[in-house]
Amino acid sequence: MDDRELMEAAARLVKSLTPGDLDHTLSRITAAAVEVLPEVEYASITVKHSDGRLETVAPTDEVLWGVDAAQYDLQEGPCYEAAVDTAHVISPDLAADARFPRYATTAVAVGIRAQAGLRLFDAPRSQGALNLYSTEVGSFTDLGSLGQLFAHQSALAIGYAQEVDNLQVALQTRRTIGQAIGILMERYSLTDQRAFAFLTRLSQHGNVKLNRVAEQLVGDAENKGERGTGQDR
Repeated sequence: MDDRELMEAAARLVKSLTPGDLDHTLSRITAAAVEVLPEVEYASITVKHSDGRLETVAPTDEVLWGVDAAQYDLQEGPCYEAAVDTAHVISPDLAADARFPRYATTAVAVGIRAQAGLRLFDAPRSQGALNLYSTEVGSFTDLGSLGQLFAHQSALAIGYAQEVDNLQVALQTRRTIGQAIGILMERYSLTDQRAFAFLTRLSQHGNVKLNRVAEQLVGDAENKGERGTGQDR
């Protein structure tokens, strides 16, 4: 890829990865990988959760469910290593790659001949990698700076989406706690401060998070037809 083609691809990349919610962003990243990156025919994202569980998200083709699962089961393959250990892993010829002898058999059987794994993010409770697949031997040898740029732009988009999701969760939690306080105020004729203190005691005595106590209280009240005052904190 010459400099002009690289610049054009970079421009398409920036345009493709517009911020959105997390699910939309992950799907857009894999779709953009197929559209923008040279030689990429399929793409998916592997997320490693804090408990060590590996999950495939936003695959561009159904065949990737089985291909990714094989890497997790065997603990072998570019997408497994990129998500768990090494930042970037490239295998231009899986069949001849001594690093992945067991996984290569599965991949080649479904037509996957070359693969790359690019680490996308490292978060406190998860980390993830972008998986790129090709049916052509020799693919991804020239991924170079465009692959690094794609990974960087994708990480920025994911970071933004995670912040949006966290904010939405925080706002929902606040609304739920506010509803619970309103219910307690109405039910027991309490001030908002006393209602909040009562809710906090329930949380401490039951060793349950405050938002969970509030959710239970709101759910029970809705079943009984109570509305509360809609107070918010």
